[in-house]
Amino acid sequence: MEILEEKWEALECRKEDIESQMMNAQPGKSPKIEVKNWLQKVEKMKSEIENIKQEADKRMCFSRMKLGKLACEKRQKVEELRQGGDFSDGLVVDPPVTVSHGEKLSTTTLVGESTAKRTKEKIWQHLLDEDSRKIGVYGMGGIGKTTIMKQINNDLLEEKKFDNVIWETVSKPFNVIKLQQDIACKLNLDLSKVSDETTRASKLNNALEDKKRYVLILDDMWEAFRLEEIGIPEPTPSNGCKLVLTTRNIDVCRKMDFKKIKMELLSGDESRNLFFDTVGSNVLNVQDIKPIVEEVVKECACLPLAIITIAGSLKDVVDASEWEDALYKLRSTKKSPENLDAEIAERLRFSYDRLKDEKLQRCLLCCALYLEDYEISRDKLIEHLIDEKVIESMKSRKAEFNNGHVMLNNLENACLLGGSKDFRTIDILEKRRFVKMHDLIREADAKFLVSVYVPKEEEWGNDVEKDSLMCKRGSKFPNVSPKCPKLSTLLLRGYVNIIPDSFFVHLHGLRVLHVDCLEFESLPNLVSDLKHLTSLRLINSFHIRRVPSLAKLTALRSLDLSGGSLEEIPHGLEMLKKLECFEGEFDGVKGFNTYVESLEEGGPSHYIYAVNKKKPASQVGVAEFGESVILSDCNICLLPKDVRALIICEGQRGTVSSDHWKKTVWFNKGCEEIEYLNSYFFTFSLQSLEILLLYELNSLKGLFREEKVAPALVVPFGTFSRLKQFSICDCPNIKKLFTPGSSMQNLEQIKVYGCEQLEEIIGGAEASDDEVEEEEEAEEIVEIFPQLRKLTLQYLPELKIICSSSNVILCDSLNSIMIEDCPKLNRLPLSLHLIDGELSSPPPSLQIYIEKESWELLEWDNHDMKMVLEPLLAVKSQGGGSRFT
Repeated sequence: MEILEEKWEALECRKEDIESQMMNAQPGKSPKIEVKNWLQKVEKMKSEIENIKQEADKRMCFSRMKLGKLACEKRQKVEELRQGGDFSDGLVVDPPVTVSHGEKLSTTTLVGESTAKRTKEKIWQHLLDEDSRKIGVYGMGGIGKTTIMKQINNDLLEEKKFDNVIWETVSKPFNVIKLQQDIACKLNLDLSKVSDETTRASKLNNALEDKKRYVLILDDMWEAFRLEEIGIPEPTPSNGCKLVLTTRNIDVCRKMDFKKIKMELLSGDESRNLFFDTVGSNVLNVQDIKPIVEEVVKECACLPLAIITIAGSLKDVVDASEWEDALYKLRSTKKSPENLDAEIAERLRFSYDRLKDEKLQRCLLCCALYLEDYEISRDKLIEHLIDEKVIESMKSRKAEFNNGHVMLNNLENACLLGGSKDFRTIDILEKRRFVKMHDLIREADAKFLVSVYVPKEEEWGNDVEKDSLMCKRGSKFPNVSPKCPKLSTLLLRGYVNIIPDSFFVHLHGLRVLHVDCLEFESLPNLVSDLKHLTSLRLINSFHIRRVPSLAKLTALRSLDLSGGSLEEIPHGLEMLKKLECFEGEFDGVKGFNTYVESLEEGGPSHYIYAVNKKKPASQVGVAEFGESVILSDCNICLLPKDVRALIICEGQRGTVSSDHWKKTVWFNKGCEEIEYLNSYFFTFSLQSLEILLLYELNSLKGLFREEKVAPALVVPFGTFSRLKQFSICDCPNIKKLFTPGSSMQNLEQIKVYGCEQLEEIIGGAEASDDEVEEEEEAEEIVEIFPQLRKLTLQYLPELKIICSSSNVILCDSLNSIMIEDCPKLNRLPLSLHLIDGELSSPPPSLQIYIEKESWELLEWDNHDMKMVLEPLLAVKSQGGGSRFT
């Protein structure tokens, strides 16, 4: 056994070296198939060796002779694996080339139909004109340049007028290397190892010339540059290419010899209509204030952003004194004809000042710490607001997040933030949401230092309270020691591989430190001396393998280490008695069990623990569940008393030991051994479960095996009685979900997606001929899922039955039904109450999403149901392209 352990340690070291090299590989590179297979074999061998060790400890199942023979066989296989891990010709390959003609961009409708439409048509004509090669769209900030160009970007892609459309937002201040790198990224060109600007420009020039006829759109230019300096070929009649830029400064167009197109201000009528639409009809119905409203419109200077923002801040205000006060303040702003952007920023600040809640003002200022045109994750922003005490401590993490969403909604409603949504991942998680801040509003509100470089020591101000630094890829962090006694918040982002200890020498007042996307392996040691630190977060910093001792950071309330790749739990964690929120990982189940046992004396009230995690917690998507444990490849594991969610991931084997019922259980892909849940959950009950998620379980055949010879495995009474949400995705071998008589009176959401062989949602149990006769004689209509609000069935090619003809779903609580790509489903078991012999009206909130052809083919128990429900349809034709949202 000792020799086996020595050889296994050598193999593990080789595996860690390979994984480290792969992690440091160039972005976009993919592991070779032979490397993937080798890593899988090593993981399998790890499991086999651990089993041998357990048997050796027990000395039960094998004699010494058999155990020695088995260990000898494994030694040989381990050695073969180690030798097979010599990938001298490399570990990764280039990603497959994908044909992409450009990226469709999210945008809003044009404001000022006539004026904006004329400008858009003028730009479009120049793009199609053979004699126009370089087009410059200029106008003041907030006038709509970016919105128009985003629409044109999408129109060009749709109409296929050019081979490629490339969109790039130019950073401020202008940086040659960053612009080269950003354009290269759109072309799948890697310039990370090319340090010479001239060589980079040459490679970029060649890549662009290979794109044939393209349109390159450079948004938000602040200064002119020479095209050859970047590596952008000059557009000519022979190459058929076009360049478009947007800028606030007409001189940029002049110096670069671009055809100038001015974005005009809105007309008086357009301004008035936009303001009235935004401020609300309640205001316009009050005759006394209408003249004041007209004067306020004039103060918005016909600028769309100013109109939307100021009108949003006065929405539904019907008190004349408030309108008079608003008019006075707007007229009191500094007039600056030579600097209109500054004047408009002053007027936008009016909306900030009108925020009557100081917490909303602080919330908006926190948004100003993020870079221009940066999509800010709502969840990450709310965590930041909690760290800054903008959101006070509440009884639960969910309550704090709800409060954060309300704040952000208020700022969106006041038109001070824009909102956007991400794609729906697997229809199990809700859409992830983002917010964005317009750069003019940022200029109006920003009180803090926000830089895309690290300032020189003399550029740091003594009064700086919050700082956000973006480090350029390939840049070196300067050896500076800023003296900022008031600095309380520091956000570090970028791509540097070392930050010197000297940087933190004088930052004793720091309370919030967030590290995002940095490429060094260890946090500076002097972080250990930041005694006032209350929040420390590693975000997307997967290179970080070590953090210094936390023993002195006794003020810490929030610690997030899930974005790193730590080799061990930091020293001094047990000293953090004030810790309220902890997200981190444990390298093995033994250390985790020891940590859980230590929690008898208390611990953080919110946590996400990962044991042997294969993915960062942010990718797993569990933050919304509250107190969570993510398990991968574990044996017996203890759980904290207050755990709410259990996420079981790849390679999980053995059992989970806990007397504390979990609210959420999520089986994630990789649990290949699971065929039935009732053969897995023999150590704890499912009667208190509220959310069950099943994702990519290739071996899953059913939720419960219907045992006739083993009564112990029969489903206990009350199983799923508290279940509220059930989601199953991409489980190819399951044929039916629930059994008749399942106790699911509290189920509110059912989502079933991509289960290729699924035939029944509620399957009928096999019955004898006598039983069938009895059922037919006394068939009684039974209501199922009485609390159901949302039913989603997508991509189920074999689904025939939702339930038997004796079951119905009353529409009383339903608000959403989605049926998509279920070609064999021919019956919707929906029902309404009868009032005086006629069907009652369905809930007004109910919407039914279904392909039109599928709706027409459905059979109904009551033909009047179809007529009653038809007005609630939101249909699409088959083959119509986009999915339902």
